[in-house]
Amino acid sequence: MADTSGHADTRQDSGPRKSSWKYIGPGIVVAATGVGAGDLVATLIAGSNFGYTLLWAAVIGCLVKISLAEAAGRWHLSTGRTLFDGWASLGRWTSWFFVAYVVIWGFVYGAAAMSSSGLPLQALFPDVMGLKWWAILTGLVGLVFVWFNKYAVFEKVMTVLVGVMFVVTVYLAVRVTPNLGEAFAGLLPVLPDEKDSILNTLGLIGGVGGTITLAAYGYWVNAKGWTNTGWMKVMRLDNRVAYITTGIFVVAMLFVGAEILHSSDIAIASGDKGLIQLGDILEDEYGTATAKFFLIGFFATSFTSLIGVWHGVSLMFADFVERLRRDRATSAGTGTDTGGTATATATASGEEVASGAHEKSWPFRAYLLWLTFPPMVLLFQGQPFRLIILYGVLGAAFLPFLALTLVWLLNSSRTPPEWRNGLLSNAMLTIAGLLFVVLCVKQVWDQPWSEFF
Repeated sequence: MADTSGHADTRQDSGPRKSSWKYIGPGIVVAATGVGAGDLVATLIAGSNFGYTLLWAAVIGCLVKISLAEAAGRWHLSTGRTLFDGWASLGRWTSWFFVAYVVIWGFVYGAAAMSSSGLPLQALFPDVMGLKWWAILTGLVGLVFVWFNKYAVFEKVMTVLVGVMFVVTVYLAVRVTPNLGEAFAGLLPVLPDEKDSILNTLGLIGGVGGTITLAAYGYWVNAKGWTNTGWMKVMRLDNRVAYITTGIFVVAMLFVGAEILHSSDIAIASGDKGLIQLGDILEDEYGTATAKFFLIGFFATSFTSLIGVWHGVSLMFADFVERLRRDRATSAGTGTDTGGTATATATASGEEVASGAHEKSWPFRAYLLWLTFPPMVLLFQGQPFRLIILYGVLGAAFLPFLALTLVWLLNSSRTPPEWRNGLLSNAMLTIAGLLFVVLCVKQVWDQPWSEFF
C-alpha cells in the first residue's frame, strides 16, 4: 500500500477475509453516543408538528451520517493515521479550531449530559434526591467507569445499553399502533406547508445521530484493533449497522410523536424536559409500567451519550496532545534518526490508539476531569450567556468542518489512490458539508449578538 509520509509502509493488511456480524462493535458505540435525549426530543417534536410527513428527512439524515462516519473510518484504516493527524496536515488553523471547540463545547456539554442523565433517575426515584445531585452522580459514575476500563469493556456496556434503548423504542413504536399507510407515504420527499418548513426539514436531517462522535468513530475503529485496510469491509458493515440502528431509534420516536402528540394536538417542551412530559403522557395513556419502562430507556439513551463522549472525545484530545508533543520535540531537534537526518513528520498512528496507551495517558484523564468537574459549577449557577452563544456557534461549525476537511483529505495525496473518494462519496460528503454550512449560518444568525457585546 502506498505510504503518503515518504516512509515504507510496513503495516500488514491483516483482517478477516470477509465482513461478519461477529466483529460489529464501534458502530454500536457511535449509534449509542450519537443518539441523545435531544435527538429523540427533536424527532418527537417533528412527529408532533408534521405527523409522518418528514419521515423521509430522518432517513436521509441517517444516510448523510453514514457517509461521514465511513469517511472517517476509511481515513484511519487506509492511511494508518488518526483523523487529528490528518487535520494537522491541513494547517495550524485546524488545531486552533479543535482546541477552542473541545474546551468550550466540553465544558457546556458536560453539564448538559449530566443533567440529561439525571432527569430520568429523578423521575424514577423522586424522593431520593434532587436533580443536581443525580446529575453529579451520573457524571462521577461515568468518570470512574471510563477511567478504569479500556475500550473492550466500554463497548460491552454500551452494547447492553443500546439493547435497552432498542427494546424500549421499538416497544413504544408498536404500542402506539402506527398508521403504516401514512408512514410509507412519509417516505416521499414532501415539505410541510408551513413557515420555515425548509429550515425545519434541514434541521431534522442534520440532527440525526451525532456531531463530534462521528469524528470519534475512527478512533473507536482503531481501539477495536482495526488498524489497516484488511478491516475495511468489516468497518463498512459496522458503520451501516450503526445508522440502521440510529434510524430505528429515530423512526420509532417519530411514530410516537405522530400518534400520541400530533393526533391529539399535544405540544411538549424542547430539550430533555420534553421527554419527562412524554413520560407523563404515556402514564396517562398506557399506565405506570409503560411510563417507567420509557424512563429506563430515556436513562439508557442519555447515559450512553455521556460515557460515549467521555471516552471518544477524550481519545481525540489525547491524540491532539500527543501530536503537539511530537511536533515540539521535532522542532527542538529531537526528532532525528541515528544518521542525524530529521524525520519527515511527527505522525500519530492508529496502532497507538489500538494499543490502549492513550486510554491510560494523562491527557485522556485530564480531559475526562474537564468534562466532569468544572461543568458541575453550571449545574448550580446556571449557564453563562456568552459561553452558551459560543457553544452554539462552535457546535454548529463542527460538522461543516468535519465534512469539508474529509473531502479535502480523501481527495488528496494524503490518502492512497485506491482508497480515495469515489463519485458517490464525494457527492454525499459535499451535500453533507453544504447542508451543515446552511444550518451553521442559521445558528450563527439566530444568536442574540446584540446582547453578547
